[in-house]
Amino acid sequence: MRILACLLTFSCLASAAHAEQKAPEGYRALFNGTDLTGWHGMPHFNPDQLQAMSKEDKAAKIDEWNQSVSEHWKVEDGAVINDGHGAYLTTDDSFRDYELLIEYKTVPTADSGIYLKNSPQVQIWDHTHEPGFKNGADKGSGALWNNSAKAPGKFPPKVMDKPFGEWNQFKIRQIGARTTVWMNGEKVVDNAIMENYWDRERKIPLRPEGQIQLQTHGGEISWRNIAVKEFTPEEALQILVDERVDGFKSVFNGKDLEGWSGAVENYEAVDGAIRCKAGKGGTLFTKEVFANFKASVQFKVPAGGNNGLAIRYPGEGNPAYAGMTELQVLDSEHAKYASLDARQYHGSAYGMAAAARGYLREAGEWNYQEVTVNGSNIIVELNGNIILNTDLSKITEYMANSAHPGKDLKEGHFGFAGHGDAVEFKEVMIKKLD
Repeated sequence: MRILACLLTFSCLASAAHAEQKAPEGYRALFNGTDLTGWHGMPHFNPDQLQAMSKEDKAAKIDEWNQSVSEHWKVEDGAVINDGHGAYLTTDDSFRDYELLIEYKTVPTADSGIYLKNSPQVQIWDHTHEPGFKNGADKGSGALWNNSAKAPGKFPPKVMDKPFGEWNQFKIRQIGARTTVWMNGEKVVDNAIMENYWDRERKIPLRPEGQIQLQTHGGEISWRNIAVKEFTPEEALQILVDERVDGFKSVFNGKDLEGWSGAVENYEAVDGAIRCKAGKGGTLFTKEVFANFKASVQFKVPAGGNNGLAIRYPGEGNPAYAGMTELQVLDSEHAKYASLDARQYHGSAYGMAAAARGYLREAGEWNYQEVTVNGSNIIVELNGNIILNTDLSKITEYMANSAHPGKDLKEGHFGFAGHGDAVEFKEVMIKKLD
């Protein structure tokens, strides 16, 4: 009920004074109720292409889109209204981890939506329209439209749309690409990964941050009570922990290295974390062996820090080669790593498969990572973004032509591959898979 109360509070505040909309506590208003300050025009357009333009060409393009906004958008009675045409209304600001409150009302045969991080979209459509829209429109608004058919949590479980002409309320939370949607007080999308429309073929995640866009697509639509709450890295991490699926068990007791083997003398338990001693290294690994599993871990890397997750490690040898793989843990953007092979940056299966970059927190901040190992497939999710999804059995090209004889191991230990830097790990948890 707290979610609905928050939305209703905003609605009451706005109705009391259309001229100046005030956001609920902890949020800031994105629309002031009187004009389009803080917004500009941008249609369905790849933001990477826009960034690649010259300064002059980019300015000219935005001027063109802003002219379209002036022709097709207006502000009346505390709402911004679009006639069904023109460029999309786009925030000047970009957002990384946040919660969005927004209300809308529209007309029959509606087909609109909300772009998140410049990618389509939380869908708004007419579920009553015959013969009906494809791809699940019969289940109502709120769907993550561009997600693949197999994506979990893509469609709302039931229709929550109000009759046309009445105001609907969305609350949308996005941590990385993890997206949860509440519509009119009920959750309709639950912590689903929103795909990057602009680069699905290469499985590149959503941009680390991006703009919110209000789509116009053929029918009049009105918007009001638009506000955002931005999360700190610590708040975003805690939400990811809270949303973690059940079934994980801790493999670190938080006080000593009981249950671990290998280079025990080169690691220490400090303030509830496992820390590699500076200038030391070697592989620290669980005494227990795992086949298929999910691992959940929080880690913090000092400036220039280097470590790794040992996956299906046999207990001896270099985990990157003797084990199934070493998943890099690295301060990737440090200047000293500028010339690495792409398969050496954070989250990569070392020397075999490159992870997407740009999703790490700043050095010295805690990150949240989940790793899924199932057969020969490995998925790495960092701070709510899937940065690696690869099948190691299909890898035939290796960095420096160095083969990885352990990559086909069916089971092994889980651990950390220290390289002399004081990298820390805490809340190390594993869930066995069938």
